Amino acid sequence: MLGLPKATQLHKQLPKKSIYTKFRMNTAAREKIDADIARIVIVNEVSPARTHIALGEQIQAIFVAQVSLKKKDFDERSIIAISKLIPQNLLLVLEHGDEAKLAIYHTKLMQTPWQPKDGFSVELKGLTLDAVWENIIVQVGGVHVEGGKSLDEQLVIDDRRQRIEKEIERLEKQARKEKQPKKKFELVMKVNTLKKEVENV
Repeated sequence: MLGLPKATQLHKQLPKKSIYTKFRMNTAAREKIDADIARIVIVNEVSPARTHIALGEQIQAIFVAQVSLKKKDFDERSIIAISKLIPQNLLLVLEHGDEAKLAIYHTKLMQTPWQPKDGFSVELKGLTLDAVWENIIVQVGGVHVEGGKSLDEQLVIDDRRQRIEKEIERLEKQARKEKQPKKKFELVMKVNTLKKEVENV
């Protein structure tokens, strides 16, 4: 799967019941996950035992989990919950019908767009598992790490930029609808200030 080396392949089903029991999930939390997820299978293990990649300082293995979804418009919280509950570095392949998307949780849930199932591949870039994991996050999240920044610093910057851009969009809509010239002017001034802020982020 994902063009990963054959030596990394596994087929280990993770029964949802065992996850619920292990983490003592309440009925409401179980029902939410049950509504979205049909089954979870670990399909790859990227580790020094299965590849030429060395152990990282933080990461000893990366697992790929195939998640069969019951519906395409799933609740992201179900995927976040699974990512947090399984104490591993997980790359998720979310599948529905003939389509799939990759998802990874690192400070927030990042996803690729939907594509045909066979349209995915992941490159294992890096000499250690720490570097490989970081590069997988970059690939799935479409993150462009600016020179001299760490991945986590870049994610904070990107989040801030997105929040400001959403606020600009909201204020521009408000300004278009505003009838009073004074209020309209104030909104436009706010938008201009935020646009300068985005440039400096």
